[in-house]
Amino acid sequence: MLLIKKTTKIKFFIPVLFFGLIFCWTNFVFSQTGYAGDINDEVKEINKEIKEKNNRIDEIQKKQEIYQKTIKQKQADQANLKNQLAILENRIAKAELDIESAQIEVDRVNLELKKVSLEIEDRDEQIEKEKEHLASVLRLMHKQDSKTSLEILLLNNSFSDFISEIKYLEDINSEIGDSVDDLKEHKLQLEEKQIVLLGKEEELKELKKELEDKKTLLLSEQQNRTFVLDQTKSSEKEFQELLRLAREEQQQAEADIVNLEKIVRAKIAQTQGEELEFNDTGFIWPVNKNLVTSFFHDPDYPFRYIFEHPGIDIRAGQGTELKAAASGYVAIAKDAGKGYSYIMIVHGDGLATVYGHVSGIYVKEDEYVVQGQAIGRSGGMPGTPGAGRLTTGPHLHFEVRFGGIPVNPLEYLP
Repeated sequence: MLLIKKTTKIKFFIPVLFFGLIFCWTNFVFSQTGYAGDINDEVKEINKEIKEKNNRIDEIQKKQEIYQKTIKQKQADQANLKNQLAILENRIAKAELDIESAQIEVDRVNLELKKVSLEIEDRDEQIEKEKEHLASVLRLMHKQDSKTSLEILLLNNSFSDFISEIKYLEDINSEIGDSVDDLKEHKLQLEEKQIVLLGKEEELKELKKELEDKKTLLLSEQQNRTFVLDQTKSSEKEFQELLRLAREEQQQAEADIVNLEKIVRAKIAQTQGEELEFNDTGFIWPVNKNLVTSFFHDPDYPFRYIFEHPGIDIRAGQGTELKAAASGYVAIAKDAGKGYSYIMIVHGDGLATVYGHVSGIYVKEDEYVVQGQAIGRSGGMPGTPGAGRLTTGPHLHFEVRFGGIPVNPLEYLP
C-alpha cells in the first residue's frame, strides 16, 4: 500500500515538474522575445540615423574638396586683393563645413553610445531572465534531490518508466548546464559591450575638443579677413603696400636671426673655449600644448606667396606667459613697438628657437635662461604691441632652427 502511494506521488510529481518547467521556460522566452523586439526596433532606428549622418559627412567632404581646390588655384594666381579675399572667403566657407562635419561626428558618436547602452541594457535583462529561469528549474527539482536511482527504480511500475524518468532528469540537468553556459556567454558579451562603451565615450571627448578647435580656426579666419579689409580699405594700392612692408619686415627678421646667431655662437666659443652643448633632455612646449593653427611650410598658409611659413603657429591667448623651450643664451630680444617683436635663444648642438609676435619681453640679450623659465608674453592680436603686419589673431609663432636653417618644430617637441 505504501509503495502504491509513493508510486502515485512521484508519477504525479513528474508531470507537475514537466509542466512547471514548460511554463517557466515559456514565460522566460516570451518576456525575453518581447523585450528584445523593442530593443531591436530602437537599434534599427538608431542605425538608420547613423547612416544618414555618414551620408551627410560624405556630402560635406565633397564640398570641402571643391573649396580646397579653389584655394590652391587662387594661391597660385597673382597676389592681389581680389584673390586674397577670395582665398579668405573660401577658407571661411571650408571652416564652416569643418564645424558642421565635426558636429555631425559628435552626433553620430552620441547615437552609437545610445545604441551600445541599449545593447548593454538588453544583455543585463537577458542575464536576469536567465537567472530567474535557472532558479525556477532548481526549485522544482529540489524535491527530487534526495532520491537515489534505487528509490526511483523501486517506485516505478516498469523498467521502461524508470529509464524514462532517468532520461528526463538527465535532460533537465543538461538544460541547467545550458542555462549556466548562456549566463556565462551573456556576461562575456556584456563586458565586451562595456569596453566598447568606454571607447565611444573617449572618442566623443576627442571629437568635442576637435569641434572647439575648428570653431577657433573659423574665428581666426574671420579675424584675418577683417584685418585685411581694415588695413587696405578695399584698395589694391593699399594692399600691395601692405605686402611690401610685410615682406621687408620678414626679410629683415630673417637676416637678423641668421647673423646674430652666428655672432652669439662665436662669442660663446671664444669665452668658454668650446661650443655650447645641449644640456636638457629635449624641448618642451613654450606654451601649454595646444592647437597648431598653421604648420611648418604649411601649403594652406594664407600669406605663402610672401614667404614660406618657417615655424608653427600655436593657439595662445593674448598675454600668455612664454617659457624657454630649452636652456641657452638669448641672442635677440627685439621690441619693435607695433612691429614684429620676437625673441631668439641659441642652444647647444646647433639648435635655436624663435618666439614671434611677443607682446612683452622679460629677458635681455646675452642672458642665460634655463628650460621652462618665463621669457615673455604672447601677442598677435592685430594692432597691438609686437604683433607686426599680417598677423591673424592671438597666437605664438614658434620656430626651431638647426645650423641657422628652419626645421619642423613638431619633430622636436614632445
